[in-house]
Amino acid sequence: MLTLLCASVIIFLALEVVPGDPASVMLGVNAQPETVAALKQELGLNVSKPKRYFNWVSGMLAGDFGVSYTYRTPVRDMIADRMVISFPLALYALLLSTLIAFPAGIIAATRRGAVADVSVMGTTQLGIAIPNFWFAMILVSIFAIKLRWFSAGGFPGWEAGFLAGLKALTLPAIALALPQASILARVMRSSLLDTLGEDFIRTARAKGLTAGQALWHHALRNALIPVLTIIGLQFSFLLAGAIIVENVFFLPGLGRLIFQGITQRDLIVVESVVMLLVFAVVMVTFLVDIAYAAVDPRLRRRM
Repeated sequence: MLTLLCASVIIFLALEVVPGDPASVMLGVNAQPETVAALKQELGLNVSKPKRYFNWVSGMLAGDFGVSYTYRTPVRDMIADRMVISFPLALYALLLSTLIAFPAGIIAATRRGAVADVSVMGTTQLGIAIPNFWFAMILVSIFAIKLRWFSAGGFPGWEAGFLAGLKALTLPAIALALPQASILARVMRSSLLDTLGEDFIRTARAKGLTAGQALWHHALRNALIPVLTIIGLQFSFLLAGAIIVENVFFLPGLGRLIFQGITQRDLIVVESVVMLLVFAVVMVTFLVDIAYAAVDPRLRRRM
């Protein structure tokens, strides 16, 4: 709660110092001062900043995120409409990232210095260096324009069917997953190499376990602690950081909502969405801490 309180203050103050008045932006540069003043009063912008902050926070605690300045629609409804796209997209991308990174990291760690290790590390370095929006444009060029296997953008809605929605999210999820898989694979390799060098692995081998048995029964579980941390951080990033990719694919998700809110100076939308994403980061971090205990029995005993 203290983290969320501090975050709310920082978010509110950061957006308040940004140049540009929402009422003036909405009415244009030629608007009369009386009209601007009337709109400010209608939007609640004529009250003091502390009162506006208190009204915003107290409204969020009651489940009321306010009304959009631009669309005159409850922000809660706007977030709900876009969350059904951004949340599945983040999960889809995280699943792809994990499915790619785990085998790659394990292969690189178990074949340290070999061709497979060098190939995996070289590929992951390339994946980290290339931005995901470039991947997105390449995927559109190949699979949407040339091969016509997928649409170039847009989202048909889940009412069109689960498979249709999943197909529309596939290219964006791949574009988001590839850089994250590169990072996760390198962390997996590094953590697994450290674990394979521990004394308990040598003891397990001395008791007659094969290299594969020692890896799967002992090393892998102990190597998952830093990997789980990265997975938690990646999910938060995928949920909040897909702004450019969502714009490339014209997906009406949270990323585009934030982008539109910033360009239109719709402060209540930006503040509420960012605050929601901060809450998601805090909750994911908490769940990752709980997952540590599920992976490492030593932590369960301490609890």
